[in-house]
Amino acid sequence: MTTTDLTAPGWMANQRDTAWTCPAQAGEALEFHRGLGGYAPTALSELPELADELGVGTVLAKDESTRLGLPAFKALGASWAVRRALGIAGDEAGAAATEVITATDGNHGRAVAHFARLAGRAARIFVPVSGIHPSAVEAIRSEGAEMVEHSGNYDETVAAAARFASDTGGVLVQDTAWDGYEEVPGWIVEGYSTLFREIDAQLADRGLRGPDLVLVPTGVGSLLQAALAHYRSDSVPRGTAVVSVEPEAAACMAPSLAAGHPVTVETGKTIMSGLNCGTPSSLAWPFVRDGRDAVAAVSERDTIAAAHRLAELGVAAGPCGAASLAGARLALTGDGAQSRRTDLGVGPQSTVVLTVTEGSDANPVPASGSVTA
Repeated sequence: MTTTDLTAPGWMANQRDTAWTCPAQAGEALEFHRGLGGYAPTALSELPELADELGVGTVLAKDESTRLGLPAFKALGASWAVRRALGIAGDEAGAAATEVITATDGNHGRAVAHFARLAGRAARIFVPVSGIHPSAVEAIRSEGAEMVEHSGNYDETVAAAARFASDTGGVLVQDTAWDGYEEVPGWIVEGYSTLFREIDAQLADRGLRGPDLVLVPTGVGSLLQAALAHYRSDSVPRGTAVVSVEPEAAACMAPSLAAGHPVTVETGKTIMSGLNCGTPSSLAWPFVRDGRDAVAAVSERDTIAAAHRLAELGVAAGPCGAASLAGARLALTGDGAQSRRTDLGVGPQSTVVLTVTEGSDANPVPASGSVTA
């Protein structure tokens, strides 16, 4: 497998084997979610103005700003993983006192704290001392969680949470995997599969087949893994291109593709705090390597502009969610766009889905023009 840089800065195409498939997921998480109070499929909003701007037939935004009463898609993975992890802990002595532990740069921590509280368990949430919006910190505290501020970056904060869980016997519910820690992140990915199953049903209700292009905001790659496990499944028709979108300040996926293995990059500051991750998940990597079509690294300025455009169209996206539109603009417009469109199989009648992973309540959007670089 080779990678190819195309004409736009921040763009890398992955010349994958289009015959590669993976086993279909079982669908247990979807049934679990349907049984939760307040469950309903999130909106898949059609945005004809963006279809015109991007030169495609249909653009739809999968709006995760109201997922199970929380403002981000993370509720899907956290709810299923907390349930599974505590179910196993329930077979062990002293489980009632078991603390649920995780590290987060935003929405995952709040979701874990929320579902731990509903399960009657204490939660301890590690956060990097810089790079997480104060409103996200307050949202985590509102769930009754114990907060631990860590001086390191996201990767170092994850390591600190893992050490603490090991030392205290707590249940670690982390949304990234490494050697020796893959079962729980696997459950989180299973939880995220609900999002893509909903998209299938919502498109079918509109008389549309599967999407031609899906844009997925990407940090460690767990949501991306769920997308690829779905669209490369041997039970789903082929033909959907999947593009991951990451911040320029924390772009670990493109270097990993170029190297042929996961690499760690030094991350900078970004308004896309939930994507500020320097190392791909080991569990996601085989799907990323073999299934993704391209990676887009987007700027702060372009992401803010995308968030404001979505807001004008009635979709209140936070910066991470708006990254999907910034990535679509990078892929489908500007110099060299025709080469990228051909590579992705996107034409004037194509259906494009933007995975809007968080609402502005999860992470406020700066004013237009507040970022100059």
